[in-house]
Amino acid sequence: MSQQYPALLVIVPLLSALLISIAGWVNKKLCFPIAVAALSVAALSSVGLLLRVLDEGVVLYRLGGWDPPFGIAYYVDHLNGLILNVVSFVALFNLIAAKKSVEQEFPEKIGPFYTLYVLMVTGLLGIVVTGDAFNLYVLLEIAALTGYGLLAMGEDRAPLSSLNYLYMGTIGACFYLLGVGYLYIVTGSLNMVDIAGILPNLYQSKAVLAALIICMVGVWLKMAFFPLHAWLPNAYTYAPSAASSLIAPLVTKVMIYVMIRLVLTVFTPKYAFDTLVISHSIVWLACIAIVMGAILALAQRNLKKMLTYVIVAEVGYMVGGFWLGNRDGMTGAILHIVNDALMTLCAFLVVSNIVYKVKGHKFEDLKGLFRTMPFTMGAFVVAALSIIGVPPTCGFFSKWYLISGGISAGQYGFVVALLFSSLINVILFFRIIEIAFYEPFGNDHAHTSQPECIKEAPLTMLIPLLIVAVGLVIVGVYTSDIVTHIIQFAIPKGIL
Repeated sequence: MSQQYPALLVIVPLLSALLISIAGWVNKKLCFPIAVAALSVAALSSVGLLLRVLDEGVVLYRLGGWDPPFGIAYYVDHLNGLILNVVSFVALFNLIAAKKSVEQEFPEKIGPFYTLYVLMVTGLLGIVVTGDAFNLYVLLEIAALTGYGLLAMGEDRAPLSSLNYLYMGTIGACFYLLGVGYLYIVTGSLNMVDIAGILPNLYQSKAVLAALIICMVGVWLKMAFFPLHAWLPNAYTYAPSAASSLIAPLVTKVMIYVMIRLVLTVFTPKYAFDTLVISHSIVWLACIAIVMGAILALAQRNLKKMLTYVIVAEVGYMVGGFWLGNRDGMTGAILHIVNDALMTLCAFLVVSNIVYKVKGHKFEDLKGLFRTMPFTMGAFVVAALSIIGVPPTCGFFSKWYLISGGISAGQYGFVVALLFSSLINVILFFRIIEIAFYEPFGNDHAHTSQPECIKEAPLTMLIPLLIVAVGLVIVGVYTSDIVTHIIQFAIPKGIL
């Protein structure tokens, strides 16, 4: 059974999506259990795969028994073994937490929602596990098309925001596909490892340079790297809670993974960092992304939209950290994929709970929430501390590696941008805490003899949130083990 983990990761959710679609017509109550079972299998397969990688090294799975480069191969190493676990467990926890939200927001569309949800997770898992550049494009489109559908199910402006995302996402996918086309023309292969073996003799080729630049632009569009971020804030803000708490933690992080995979496995670090001289410029673009994301977040009066701009800044963290080109920077970038997925999940689950109870996510909707929703807001404080970078939460440790990498590379602008963003995050989150804890200030509230009763979200929403909040601390405490046993093997030995 363990030999089939790579196939089970994709096939089980894919077939389950069909079953969920049928169940939506027959008995809607079956949709949720089928979805949970499918993602549980994916999560267990991810764990099994990572354990195999830690024990045996790289796992190569040939679909249909066809050898690469003619057949599609799933290629699992320490890097995507880690990311597969992040994707599968974030999706599973969010699915369980979102049940009540789905029933409340669109009771008539339960079947279509869970079908799209599981298909999107299938696409994301496939993107991470595949070792074929064209197969990655196919899975990218599966994840994207289902994502557009999920986002469009939201508030009044959701369809228009989703349409904007569709235009931008399609452009990004076309750029990536065009880059893969250039690679195929010069190498005659679509297998990532095979391409990497052929490219050293083609480092001076203009077609290879064009392929790298075009692929990077496509991936940056998909990950909302500033200034290619315009689709993200509205798409995530107006999306239904159950969709935004899946898409916000995972999509940008999976695209960061794709960028790292392309550079490390396809184009090779020697070409990206030694032959070309573009890394310095990309780090400065990341600095601008970090600063602008923080400033734009500061201008918001809506909790959900504020968090979307925090994501834009966090994308800058990971892009900049990776393109520093040293071991500390890359360690920080990969670790921050894990940490940011968990932090964003925690923050958006908080928003889901708030929306479920108060039907809004503007700042004025947050007044008095520490009295009425103490557990939800307690989890929010943990998420806020992690995003700010306060030990022992996990956010501190990835920022530490990123800052260390910036200093080692002499990129002090990147270090200043990280510190600036952290200070802005302090202002952002303490402003929310102030509103939720101290307001309303009116005399009618100040002198009431009866305290406000607790009106928490249901336990099915609260327990997954609290588990994720505790997880932010646990991952922080075990950061050393994650880096020592997994991440250090994901970075090529030649990078110092």
